[in-house]
Amino acid sequence: MAIPEKDWASIAIAYEPVWAIGTGKTASPEQAQDVHAKIRDWIKANVSPDVAKAVRIQYGGSMKGANAEGLLAKPDIDGGLIGGASLKTEFITGIAAACPKP
Repeated sequence: MAIPEKDWASIAIAYEPVWAIGTGKTASPEQAQDVHAKIRDWIKANVSPDVAKAVRIQYGGSMKGANAEGLLAKPDIDGGLIGGASLKTEFITGIAAACPKP
């Protein structure tokens, strides 16, 4: 059953490389961008160009202050799915500070 186009506004997609799960390892910004772009291209081809442009695709593989700026600078990475890093001071001084300002 396909998701109606109007419902995509309430959907966020998170991507984490399988090799990063539980390891603390992070994809390079270029690796993450490549996969996010492919996800967006799939949505464009299989759902619609408008949904592909609007859908939020977040990176979930050990984003931390040291790598947040590089990841968040990529055009197809719309944010981070932050786990344990959100409990550390570095979250505010690193990740939150690296987020694009509205």
